[in-house]
Amino acid sequence: DVQLQASGGGLVQPGGSLRLSCAASGFAFGNYDMNWIRQAPGKGPEWVSRISSGGGSTYYADSVKGRFTISRDITKNTVYLQMSNLKPEDTAVYYCAAGSRIIYSMLGVPSSYDYWGQGTLVTVSS
Repeated sequence: DVQLQASGGGLVQPGGSLRLSCAASGFAFGNYDMNWIRQAPGKGPEWVSRISSGGGSTYYADSVKGRFTISRDITKNTVYLQMSNLKPEDTAVYYCAAGSRIIYSMLGVPSSYDYWGQGTLVTVSS
């Protein structure tokens, strides 16, 4: 069975940091771009970041550029999202998803991805 197990969420104060992890199994992890998508309460999904299958290219939404860093460890079949200088507007459920060659306008659509994991909640509040 395909599994994408996200973890690392929690409550953090504004300006703080968190590192999310997503452990993948059941598919050829190294063949897929990996993405983080978030959904804030009452809002639609928002694509956050992508890393290419080989890890050589990374992409970020403007809202997180300079504050978030995506990485992957192919030996552990895991993708990470290091989040710093967190803001209240970063509060959301964060999902990881596997998918390649997704056009920009479809990055926030869950059905665009081949595999989608369960989310982890990040709450930024004082």
